[in-house]
Amino acid sequence: MKIITWGILGCGDVTEIKSGQAFNKVAHSKIEAVMRRNAEKAADYAKRHQIEKWYASADDLIKDPNINSIYIATPPAFHKDYAIQAMKARKNVYIEKPVTLTVDECEELIEVEKQTNQKVTVAHYRRALPLFVKLKELIESGIIGEIRIIDLKLLQQPNSDMIAKSDENWRLNPVISGGGLFYDLAPHQLDILVHILGAPIFSQGFSKNQAQNSEADDMTVGQILFKNNITFSGIWNFNAYPNNEIEQCEIIGSQGKIIFSFFSNEMALIKNGQTEVFNFENPFHVQQNMIEKTVNYFLDKEENPCSLSDALLSLKVMESFIKTN
Repeated sequence: MKIITWGILGCGDVTEIKSGQAFNKVAHSKIEAVMRRNAEKAADYAKRHQIEKWYASADDLIKDPNINSIYIATPPAFHKDYAIQAMKARKNVYIEKPVTLTVDECEELIEVEKQTNQKVTVAHYRRALPLFVKLKELIESGIIGEIRIIDLKLLQQPNSDMIAKSDENWRLNPVISGGGLFYDLAPHQLDILVHILGAPIFSQGFSKNQAQNSEADDMTVGQILFKNNITFSGIWNFNAYPNNEIEQCEIIGSQGKIIFSFFSNEMALIKNGQTEVFNFENPFHVQQNMIEKTVNYFLDKEENPCSLSDALLSLKVMESFIKTN
């Protein structure tokens, strides 16, 4: 395999800028075809992005002999079945987060991955963004001493600009999304924490539908115990009063602290009464760094940047938060 030829399942909004065109900008990578169940929209996407082929059937795209890798960018409810179908068709897979609706589904994918000997990477792309590369570096350097407390708050008003929009608004349907807006945004945050700190020892929480504006819970509270007695507390609320909006994480150590947002490009290191501010610039296609690492992994040039087993860690935490009600 000298070049990764991609088939994109689900060429919707997330692929327009965040990911889609990055596949053509990474070395040894090319988009071969795209698929969307709405044939007119699939054809329009292909025309606008100069892609030769489009399909209205997932089966047809996966069976395309010129495609050796599949990007699954559909809503989460379809991730497991498409990933299994792709692996059994001898295709490697790059799959959006959350990787699956449930822990059991992800464990099923891990078994199929072993059986088929295919490669699967999960699109926890923040791992490859400059802010989080620096955050990992700072924490591992011990610059803030021993980490004691991690405190995360994400409070957003309904219809916040932070929330990606879609025609069907599927993110508010737990049957399709897995658990409402919490399942859309928390994977970014929790994956970074387990990526840096390792597998949690314990997690618990609860989730409630306070406003009753949809079928999805709009309030989630969770606690995690990491190794070395590092404690985490988090709150996610998607029905907050506008003036109360906040998205911030504090990592407090024995010799200082780091304050940052998972959805911005600024981070502050506070130590000895001094504050150092770091500003970062993301690639235009925010997934491009991760896609490059994925292509290199598929080509046997580097390690998997986020395996199914990696993604399973944060998925287990999320499930522990919403199932303890």
